Amino acid sequence: MRSFLILLFACLFYDALAQKTNLINNVQIFNGKDEKTTTGNVLIVGNLISKISTTPIPINKSGDVQIIDGKGKFLMPGLIDAHVHTMMESIPMQVAMMADIGYVNLLAASAAEKQLLRGFTSVRDLGGNSLSLKIAIDQGLAKGPRIYPSGATISQTGGHGDFGLPTDVPRQIGGPLSYMEKTGMTIIADGADQVLMRTREQLRQGASQIKLMAGGGVTSNYDPLDVAQYSDEEFKAAVLAAENWGTYVTVHAYTPKAITTAINAGVKCIDHGQLIDEPTARLMAEKGIWLSLQPFLDDEDSNPHPEGSANRKKQLEMSSGTENAYALAKKYKIKTAWGTDVLFDPKIAARQNAKLTKLVKWYTPYEVLKMATSTNAELLALSGPRNPYPNKLGVIEEGAYADMILVDGNPFQNIKLIEDPAKNFMLIMKDGVVFKNTIK
Repeated sequence: MRSFLILLFACLFYDALAQKTNLINNVQIFNGKDEKTTTGNVLIVGNLISKISTTPIPINKSGDVQIIDGKGKFLMPGLIDAHVHTMMESIPMQVAMMADIGYVNLLAASAAEKQLLRGFTSVRDLGGNSLSLKIAIDQGLAKGPRIYPSGATISQTGGHGDFGLPTDVPRQIGGPLSYMEKTGMTIIADGADQVLMRTREQLRQGASQIKLMAGGGVTSNYDPLDVAQYSDEEFKAAVLAAENWGTYVTVHAYTPKAITTAINAGVKCIDHGQLIDEPTARLMAEKGIWLSLQPFLDDEDSNPHPEGSANRKKQLEMSSGTENAYALAKKYKIKTAWGTDVLFDPKIAARQNAKLTKLVKWYTPYEVLKMATSTNAELLALSGPRNPYPNKLGVIEEGAYADMILVDGNPFQNIKLIEDPAKNFMLIMKDGVVFKNTIK
């Protein structure tokens, strides 16, 4: 035993010595929180930021050291998207529903790498079986952002997560699951007992947080937007299970009724909220509920639906409330996060950065970048002990994860720089690893 412990200690010691060191000199540092930047240098040891200084940082050059001259460029934390569906963002709905899950995972791995190269170093995945992809990325088997997975979305029959065929009902009690359920993309649960079981299953598999469908949706075919989904008892079952694991429940919801019912049952975050009204906004502010809001507008980034279709009508109704939702969020100082929520379209997925810059319609460039870094990181940390990445994210400060982007220009002055990461992101680092470096 003693020999084993000595060997183990030696391995850990030499592994620590072998840690990669990166030193980024001469950069304008946006720390993710403060509007004022600082000219300085950043030392990264392993996957953490070790030192930040306005004066030169001495290092031992005999080890594995990479020195990067930032040439006065803008260094900022890696971007965070608080609402993605990595397994389904770049794949047509029919393929997602019927293709072999192995193929879907390979497509998702490709999509994840593209997200990382757009500067997104962390994402909150709110539906789809991204649990295995997360593990593969963490182990270095695939490239991509840190993933906070929800596992399968939990939906009632006829809810926003019901992608079954019209002929799938009446469903046999205790009968077989659909293919999307068996592959962990979504799951139908009716009644408090079923919701409790399905919530516990997602937690068992490694979910960071739980996602329920609380109201009607645009892409789903059986639920008008005004439909409220799940009862108080059903919500409370999910909340109880999540709280017992130290984490929280977020819900898909647009309308005041759906939002209010979920909040009264203990839900901590509302995703969307486009049709929110003033009393509901006031309730969210009073209870400290998060609003993960997307700048859904009727523009080139709308998920495509045939003109005149029921889905298109729902989309127009939903997007018409976006302006008011942001106005109420600002008026009542609701804790507001940002996400994209792209589904089934690789072309729209590629515009992830452009969807972020749309926020300048309501916020300053500084406020936009703060929301997509340190503010979104606060929401990720709401998962408490289920947080798979316990060090700080979304900030450039000592002890935080070394997730950073070097921008060729100042996005505080020109937010449009964010829209073209291929051209303007000179350096992309995640977990202390450089994934892109075009600095000459």
